[in-house]
Amino acid sequence: MIETISVDGLEADLYKIFDYLHENPEVSWKEFNTTNYVVKIFQQEGADVITTFEDSPGLVAEIGDGPITVGIRADMDALWQEVDGVWRANHSCGHDAHMTLALGVFLTLKKIRTSLPGKVKFIFQPSEEKGDGALAMIEKGVVDDVDYLYGVHLRPETEVGNGKATPAIIHGAGSSIAGKISGEDGHGGRPHLQPNAIEVGADLVNHLRGIRLDPMVPYSVKMTKFRAGGNNSNIIPGSAEFSLDLRAQTNQVMTLLKDKVEKVLSAISNLYGVEINYKYTSSGVAAKVDEEAKDIMAEAIQQSIGAENVLPPSLTPGGEDFHFYSVKRPKVKATMLGLGCGLTPGLHHPKMTFDRKALIAGTEILTRAIMLTFKKNGFDMMDKCKGQTLYQR
Repeated sequence: MIETISVDGLEADLYKIFDYLHENPEVSWKEFNTTNYVVKIFQQEGADVITTFEDSPGLVAEIGDGPITVGIRADMDALWQEVDGVWRANHSCGHDAHMTLALGVFLTLKKIRTSLPGKVKFIFQPSEEKGDGALAMIEKGVVDDVDYLYGVHLRPETEVGNGKATPAIIHGAGSSIAGKISGEDGHGGRPHLQPNAIEVGADLVNHLRGIRLDPMVPYSVKMTKFRAGGNNSNIIPGSAEFSLDLRAQTNQVMTLLKDKVEKVLSAISNLYGVEINYKYTSSGVAAKVDEEAKDIMAEAIQQSIGAENVLPPSLTPGGEDFHFYSVKRPKVKATMLGLGCGLTPGLHHPKMTFDRKALIAGTEILTRAIMLTFKKNGFDMMDKCKGQTLYQR
């Protein structure tokens, strides 16, 4: 039988928090109201230390003290997308749920009212969607004292079924390029005088499709935006703007893919005699999962929802800047919980929805992961919590 810890009213608190965050989304680097809301909860419930930043949204809250520091990271930003014909901020990637889960862990640990044998650090990170939020937090030193770091991401129903979970998400590396083809416009009746930026773009797409790398490692590159021409159909456009999306399941293959893409851009520029300027607007790394952290998370899942609901690590071509923490700070032992929640139609879909009961299971899993982390390092919280239950289901 799975033992649970009864905390009166916490379910209602979690749903209230989620409803607010879901109804008040903010895009990358604009999460100031979200920051203030989360800070208020930490203040009301008595976090030991709360750190905010003058130059950006985001915050870090701490409880407990001791030789081991365990971090919980939650991303804060929403996407900007069209919903029912209106462009607006929208939480269609689950970051509202991730924040709720981190706050749920905090509220659980506070209401258990047991002393912690170490420090728990709650990292609320801005701008995951742009891929630069984790790097900014790393520069601020927020994980310099962190020994273990746990993240969480809702998973689509097709990947992790409702009521199940995986102890690690094996994200791939992802990069974005913004480019511009610069040339002179020409007369539609004299196509031989100037290069046509649309034809340059079409040839660029064809050459990108010809890139060949190790077929045993998933990778892709595709054009995701192309803008050229104006209102007059008899003008050949000389200039255009474009975006490229690059994906690779390993960091090594991403390095090779970038090199190939850059060579294609140079070759097309030389072939048509046009200037092609470009820059990387984001560059995420592939997952670096610590085996010890993964095993702890698997045990936490088993204790919370049963061994039959523990799935193997989830391999996905999606990207996550969470993995910068362990790549840039190799001493950090990190993994990301993949939480099954009946999520449909899919991540980033404007009508994304999921089973909110997963917020309860996810909070319990992450709380147990913290307890088990201390236990594995010789500090047993379990004995202090014996006879209590995290949640009654």
